[in-house]
Parts: sequence; structure tokens; C-alpha cells
Amino acid sequence: MPGSRKLGRPTDHRKAMLKAMVTYLLENGRIETTVTRAKEVRAMAEKMITLAKVDSLHNKRQALAYVTKESVVKKLFDEIGPKYKDVNGGYVRIIKTGPRRGDAAEMAIIELV
Repeated sequence: MPGSRKLGRPTDHRKAMLKAMVTYLLENGRIETTVTRAKEVRAMAEKMITLAKVDSLHNKRQALAYVTKESVVKKLFDEIGPKYKDVNGGYVRIIKTGPRRGDAAEMAIIELV
């Protein structure tokens, strides 16, 4: 796992949350979340997009091991991967949106560029 942020959760919960968030980001193109979570999601989402640039069975299986929906993996390899064929990294953008009302946590929108 890239980075070492624990996000205040046990390991299995943290991994499940990140998998779900990466899947949702690839499915819908954007998420609103906290800045620290966004940074972790960006690292994994970029890894998945890099995998999808080469359409091989091995890469598809690696993506399926992380992304929780088969339809999202299909979209990743059919649409998202080819779109970034000639781009080296920087597929995801984080835009800070200010503090959250309840607990003043720094919020951000993470989106595919």
C-alpha cells in the first residue's frame, strides 16, 4: 500500500474503505472526501489506471483483485486506460474545498482529469 496514513481505522477496515472509494471514483469520476483520504485514494487510483493502460489478462486480474465491481474494471480497461495511453501519471486531481461544518476537517474533491 502506498503511503502510511492509518486514517484512524483498523487495517482491514481501512483497506476495504480505500477499495470502495477507488471503485466509486473510477465509476463516477469524482468524490468529495477529506484531504488525507483523497491523497490515499489518489495513490491507488493512479496505480489502477496505470495497470489499465496495458490491456493484458494479468493486469485485468490485478485490477479485479482491488476494484470491487467487474463493471468498473471493464470501464477502466475499455475507456479510462486508453484515454491516458500517452500520459505518464497525474490522472487524478485533488481540489481543496475548505473545512467541513461539523468537525472542521479539511475537505477536498478528488476527480479524474
